[in-house]
Amino acid sequence: MNEKNTLKGVEDTLYIPLVARIYASKKFPEFFYDEKALSLEKYIPANYINENTTEYFYMASVCRQYMIDKKIKNFIETHNLCNIIFLGVGLETAFNRIGNKQGVFYQVDLPNVIEVRKKVLGSADNETLISGDMFTLDWIKEVDVSLPTMVVVSGVYQYFKEEKIISMIKQMKDNIPKGELVFDATNSKGLKLANKYVKKTGNTEAQMYFSIDNLTEFANKTQTELISVDGFFKEAIKNCKNLKLKTKIYMYFADKLNRTLIVHLGF
Repeated sequence: MNEKNTLKGVEDTLYIPLVARIYASKKFPEFFYDEKALSLEKYIPANYINENTTEYFYMASVCRQYMIDKKIKNFIETHNLCNIIFLGVGLETAFNRIGNKQGVFYQVDLPNVIEVRKKVLGSADNETLISGDMFTLDWIKEVDVSLPTMVVVSGVYQYFKEEKIISMIKQMKDNIPKGELVFDATNSKGLKLANKYVKKTGNTEAQMYFSIDNLTEFANKTQTELISVDGFFKEAIKNCKNLKLKTKIYMYFADKLNRTLIVHLGF
């Protein structure tokens, strides 16, 4: 790969989570270590990102994925041969971190993102890259849905309206009989704060719309089973010894006030 051109033209939204994983891998390797992300550090304009974010927002991205990784690992251990489908995958490197050959991974995103992913990360024998709009559900045609299937949507749903998300989940339920869905969410107060923060950074195009205040009601709307709900930060607060005090306080209250949620639904 050419260092100067590998990530040329890549949108901030793709590489900011990657920079967060690099940050945590260096500062808190006992908690979260991403060798693949570290290998890409030299290609990323990290100084620009570092100047426009905080430790808390790095850790929010990392802890979200840490909790999702745990769910994926448990799913694979329970079912052995199974599907793991990332929708809106971006440059997520969970496949490399988990390193389990029993799970069949599908990485779905828009064509321009998949092209960047091919160039930067390539693909393994048990990893399939699929170009397309995740909401059309055309990607299901390429998946053996007779296998137990976990669908992961990380850092994506917030940017869409609730009606569109509910419709999509219902369609997935109808088409994936042995399916489960894991995604992150916030409540309405957390959504207001997140939008306020994004506007302060000068990004006026990344408006967020989706939040959940009543998880049981949301499960009923989607006709799914609410398997579990978890916060992001409990394990990080316990295990990351060198966190800034300000970061720890933000983490504690984000979980306590339901502003950081990992939602696990069964189809």
